[in-house]
Amino acid sequence: MDTRECACGRAAVRDEAARWFVRLQDLPLSVEEQRLFDTWCGEHPAHQYEFEVLQGLWRAADLLPKGRLQALVDTPAPRKRRGAVRYAVAASVLAVAVGLGLFSGLEHPAVYDAEFSTLLGERRQVALPDGSLMDLNSRSVVAVHYERGRRAIVLKQGEALFRVEHDTSRPFVVQAGAGQVTVTGTRFDVRRDDDQTRVVVEAGTVKVQGRAAQPVVTLTAGQGTSIDSQGAVAAARPVNAQALMAWQTGKLVFNDARLAEVAREVSRYREKPLRVSAAASDLRLTSVFNTHDTEALLKALPHILPVALRTLPDGSQEIIAR
Repeated sequence: MDTRECACGRAAVRDEAARWFVRLQDLPLSVEEQRLFDTWCGEHPAHQYEFEVLQGLWRAADLLPKGRLQALVDTPAPRKRRGAVRYAVAASVLAVAVGLGLFSGLEHPAVYDAEFSTLLGERRQVALPDGSLMDLNSRSVVAVHYERGRRAIVLKQGEALFRVEHDTSRPFVVQAGAGQVTVTGTRFDVRRDDDQTRVVVEAGTVKVQGRAAQPVVTLTAGQGTSIDSQGAVAAARPVNAQALMAWQTGKLVFNDARLAEVAREVSRYREKPLRVSAAASDLRLTSVFNTHDTEALLKALPHILPVALRTLPDGSQEIIAR
């Protein structure tokens, strides 16, 4: 994502928030205006967020020198320009707050809490209030909590790709299983399974931490690691980030993958889990399939590897050696 585009987008949202803020200082909104305002606030988390930022700055006026504020509001203006003057006052309060070092404590006044999830086979992109993006894979659940000085994410299950807006004052921390990932701005993927959590970095740098006694592992672009259920973090290793993140485009990419790993990955996109017998679990597969057509993979397997499929009493399927 182009940094200039992000900056322009944030500036546009802040301008729109300022216009709504000025309008709400005048007469009460009409029914139609209230509807438009509510719609605007609900279109994107950043809209409500920037509006609340401006409210916080406005309340900060009490902290500014009275003489400075008086100079801002004493300028005479005709009624039709009153809104513009109020907009200018709001902008001036912002400028003075920055100058006094107040803005850092007011820039993120609101607590933001939300939970997002996906169904079987569903992918979903979520825009967070700070401009960060979060892509959720099939059967994923993520809780988000923003507060002053911290952006906290809990990956309860599944997989998510994060594109984090850079903010050194508020680390972005993802908690998953027995470990956590801390960044200030980067692009990385976190996957949580029952027995481990996997972290892959496509751009930037992240710090991965397990239990308190475990050392922190630093990952850069093209590296990955895993955290086991006991909180032990494996050493950084080179990975094919594009292949591991191919789920974003609906692809399953396997490169010399153990059949046990293939079965676990495919199970994420099926109503019932795909099992593999112990005798077949170490067979290796290299191929590409579609996440929306896992039946094609099952039909192809016996032609690629010495395996067969059998249906179990619960209706699930198992890959067995032949």
